Amino acid sequence: MKNKLIRNSLWIILLALAGCSGIVRNPLPVEAYADATILGRSDLRYWADTSMFEVSNYSIHDTPVVDFTARYAGISDQEHSYLAISGGGSKGAYGAGVLVGWTEMGTRPQFAIVTGVSTGALIAPFAFLGPEYDQQLKEAYTTLGTDSVIKIGNIFRSLANDGLMDSSPLTETLNRYVNEEMIKKIAAEHRKGRRLLIGTTNLDAGRQVIWNIGRIADSGHPDSADLIRDIMRASASIPGTFPPVYFTVEANGESYDEMHVDGGVAAQMFLYPSSVSMNEVAETLKVKGKPHAYLIGNSLVHPQYLPTSPSIYKITRRTISTLTRTQGVGDVYQIYAVANRDGVDVSLTWIPEDAVEEVSNEPFDPVYMSALFEYGYQRALKGEVWRHMQLN
Repeated sequence: MKNKLIRNSLWIILLALAGCSGIVRNPLPVEAYADATILGRSDLRYWADTSMFEVSNYSIHDTPVVDFTARYAGISDQEHSYLAISGGGSKGAYGAGVLVGWTEMGTRPQFAIVTGVSTGALIAPFAFLGPEYDQQLKEAYTTLGTDSVIKIGNIFRSLANDGLMDSSPLTETLNRYVNEEMIKKIAAEHRKGRRLLIGTTNLDAGRQVIWNIGRIADSGHPDSADLIRDIMRASASIPGTFPPVYFTVEANGESYDEMHVDGGVAAQMFLYPSSVSMNEVAETLKVKGKPHAYLIGNSLVHPQYLPTSPSIYKITRRTISTLTRTQGVGDVYQIYAVANRDGVDVSLTWIPEDAVEEVSNEPFDPVYMSALFEYGYQRALKGEVWRHMQLN
């Protein structure tokens, strides 16, 4: 009887802690949330679900053609390739391996647009800048373990906070890789007309936000580097596990905060919204041939039977992996439908169910990730990685 009372009391304490937070917020009020600016600008990000978002800010109708083509001289009058990289946690090692193997094959194009969500957001800047960053990409996805991404804290403190784990190690890792040199190179490519876009989820609004990383890098604002790293961290912040990222914004002369979490909450992968006509973009930029979009799915497509241990961590992990897989399939079909409408070819790769024998024993296991990286790398080298999508 005494033990039962102790257990019941413990649960009451845990539930009470779970309902209390040590975070003090000043959230953006509902009447102002559509008008908020960041770094003093309103053109650094877009809602993904409205026509306000014009992919890579191609403002065709408001810009004389001569000025438009001059602005995008680096991607005009040539072939176009686009790359979208999905979420998938440590399974991002597959996509990293594909990219490095693709380089070795000698057929990897330069992408006019690169988009990323969650782990795809962490890969996207490396993919955007091309083969010179392959070694760093490989290092990040084969040698860094859980302690380079998260730190498990005191359970009582975590329950009273906004995440079960501490993502400060990820902040330190991003500070090391996404340095001033990388950001300057992203800005230089942006000025040529190329676009690097990362998705987060504004949890207050319940909507996906697309951030124009190149424009932020090229803004000249002293806080631009920190903002870019925060966006990447937010896109990979699994709600309830990682703490959200709070962005300071302004509206009507007042400062507020926005809560942003994993971009995969809204979409596991994105290319451009249906409100954009890539036919028109391609015609104005005099794109040669048919544009080609490549989609890297860092997840399994086929379900796997896996008895789940009755623990919060195991249940949460299994739930998230299932959500990633099923939502990702739907996102691929949505991308294909819009691309097919616009005459854009689409090729897809994903992780086969028999990819590797190694089993991940922790959230970010270097042994498992190395095996998955090598699998993606070899698959790309053999020319077996891409499947051309054709649903007709």
